[in-house]
Amino acid sequence: MTLYCRGCAVQSRQRGQRAGASGARLTRDDVAAWEHFEHGADIGVRGIGATLAEAFEQAALALTAVLTDPAGVIPRTSVGIRCAAPDDEVLLVDWLNALVYEMATRRMLFGRFGVTIEGRALAGEARGEPVDVARHRPAVEVKGATYTALSVARRADGNWVAQCVVDV
Repeated sequence: MTLYCRGCAVQSRQRGQRAGASGARLTRDDVAAWEHFEHGADIGVRGIGATLAEAFEQAALALTAVLTDPAGVIPRTSVGIRCAAPDDEVLLVDWLNALVYEMATRRMLFGRFGVTIEGRALAGEARGEPVDVARHRPAVEVKGATYTALSVARRADGNWVAQCVVDV
């Protein structure tokens, strides 16, 4: 299944492709993945991982992929992000909105992420570079993460899924 974001040239990555790793195939033991899901005029971002932190990292890659191919973003600059929230769902929205804010104010794109979650506090690192319109060809502008279709849960197979809809 391939989804497009309002004319976006970036295709969603399905299970079996790792975002940010030049489309390298996942092994059966490697569950990290991201994908987009349709939602009216907006688009859903979903991260899947063996840990909660990994699912948040993958959701961030899905966020970047709404704009451009994350594999094409060079990790030149590191930006630290910290957030705390009363639950995992609000923490996901706060994390993604912090990334949207940093991308907008710094005029950057991020293609690599590191997340540590302890209790309800997140310490993250986003690595990227200034937007190069000719090279990155940003498709849309993400205005923010929303509470629509918001879910952070551990599946029966033990893997985590973190998702919400972003306003474009």
